Amino acid sequence: MPAFITIRFLDILDIFLVAFLLYQVYRLIKGTVAFNIVIGLFSLYLVWIVVKALNMQLLGSIMGQFIGVGVLALIIVFHPEIRKFLVFIGTNYNVNRIFMLDKLFTTGKQRKMSTEHITELAEGCRVLAETFTGALIVITRDSELLDQKNTGETVRASVSKALLTSIFYKNSPLHDGAAIITGYKIVAVRCILPLSQKQLKNKDLGLRHRAAIGITENTDALAIVVSEERGQISFAVDGKLEENITLKQLINRLEKLLNPVSEE
Repeated sequence: MPAFITIRFLDILDIFLVAFLLYQVYRLIKGTVAFNIVIGLFSLYLVWIVVKALNMQLLGSIMGQFIGVGVLALIIVFHPEIRKFLVFIGTNYNVNRIFMLDKLFTTGKQRKMSTEHITELAEGCRVLAETFTGALIVITRDSELLDQKNTGETVRASVSKALLTSIFYKNSPLHDGAAIITGYKIVAVRCILPLSQKQLKNKDLGLRHRAAIGITENTDALAIVVSEERGQISFAVDGKLEENITLKQLINRLEKLLNPVSEE
């Protein structure tokens, strides 16, 4: 009797997981140069299969050697994308909390920003927007952003409208780069952030907006951008930029993301 193909539940789960991983990879590389590289590599792999099927020994041997080191080449070429994927998994699926790693390696105390400091921060952004003063503000959550902090000047001062407007005043020596806030304190200014490489729909966005998207792509931080040209406030989280938001919308976003209501 001929053996029939049996499909187990685990086979269906296996297919689903592979499809899910491929979709997440597509989301990460969509709109970047890496997407074209993947298409090129896939095309090359198809050519190699055809060469093997036609039994072309010399060309097949050369391409086989190239395919053999393909995994190492992929790690080198797609280092930023692999980093983003791992950050995505750790951030969105709370792996550290599932295995209680946050309690093992941290004090377990989550530094939150009070409603008073959130209001001060939002009011500072409003003043900057009204005076068409460019600003880039990053707020840390679980990730401390130590690498980014070390690129700037160390500051330890409570968040206030007066301090923010002073830092980003056009003639201030500290106005270039980003200000980083941890808890309720401004901890560093003039910080250098990674720029996003993905294509943006709005071609008028400058380096501040690209930096805001870039830091939120690679970490769980939040970013606020005040446009110097348009006097508008934008908000970035998870690599997505929300343009031209109101003061009330900014406060609501910060309250929701920094001080979430704990579920009983």
